[in-house]
Amino acid sequence: MLYPLFVAIFFFTMTPLVIALQWTIGKLGLPGWGTVASGYYAVLCKLLRFKIRIVGEPIRDRAVLFVSNHVSWADILVIGSIAPIAFVSKAEVGNWPLVGPTARLQRTVFVDRTRRQQTGDAIADMVQRLESDISVVLFAEGTSNDGNRVLPFRSALIGAVREAASRAETGIIIQPMSICYTAIHGIPMGRQHRPLIAWYGDLDFLPHFKAFLRRGVIDVVVSYGEPIAADASTDRKKLARQLEGAVRGLTTSTLLGRPRPLHAGR
Repeated sequence: MLYPLFVAIFFFTMTPLVIALQWTIGKLGLPGWGTVASGYYAVLCKLLRFKIRIVGEPIRDRAVLFVSNHVSWADILVIGSIAPIAFVSKAEVGNWPLVGPTARLQRTVFVDRTRRQQTGDAIADMVQRLESDISVVLFAEGTSNDGNRVLPFRSALIGAVREAASRAETGIIIQPMSICYTAIHGIPMGRQHRPLIAWYGDLDFLPHFKAFLRRGVIDVVVSYGEPIAADASTDRKKLARQLEGAVRGLTTSTLLGRPRPLHAGR
C-alpha cells in the first residue's frame, strides 16, 4: 500500500510544479525546456521501475520525426526520458486533468481526426516543431495494442507525415522506432504476459495502473532503424510501406529476443 501511495503523492505534488516551471520557461523565453521535460520523465521511469535499453542509434544532432508503434501510456515516459521530444496525440488528451496541461507545455501536437481543418493545423504544428529543432514522435498505428504485434499504419497519419515533409523547407528526416516491454524482474515475458503491461482497448486506467505497480521491475527495449529522408517528391504509399515494415521488423526482432537495428523496409 505504501508504494502506490508514494507514487500518487509524487505525481500529484511534482506535476503541478513541473507545469509551473515549464510555463515560466516558456513565458520568459528561457533555455532548459528539454532538460526539464526529459528529467521529469526520467524520474517517473525510475519511480515506476523501468529498466530501459536502447538498440540502434537515434539521431540527436538535428530534429527528427520518429515514427513508432504504440503499446501503453508508459511509452510517453520511456521515450521522453531518452531525449527532449514532442509527441503527436489525440485532441482529447489536452482536456485530461494535469496530463493535458503537462502535454501542452511539453509541445505536444494535438490532432482532432474528426475535423479536417484541425488535421491541417496539426501538420503545421508538426512542421513548426521540427523547424524549431524539436524532434517529434508519431504513433502511426493511431492507437495502442497488446504489445505482441504492430497494427497497420493509418493512411491518414502517414499522409500527414508526407504532407509535413512537403511543407518543410528542406524536407524532413524520419526515423523508424519501436518500443517493446520484454521482461518482468528479468524474466522474459511471453505472449500471454505482454498484455498485462499494455494499456489498450477499453481498459480502465486505475485498475490497470494499480496492477501495473505490483509487477516490479519492467525491462523496456527502444530500437531505432535506418533514417529515411522525405520531401515533396516522396511517394506516400512507398513511405508507408517502408515505415510500417521497418517498425514491424524492429518489433518482431526484439520480441523474438534478437534486438538489433534493421534497415527501413525489411
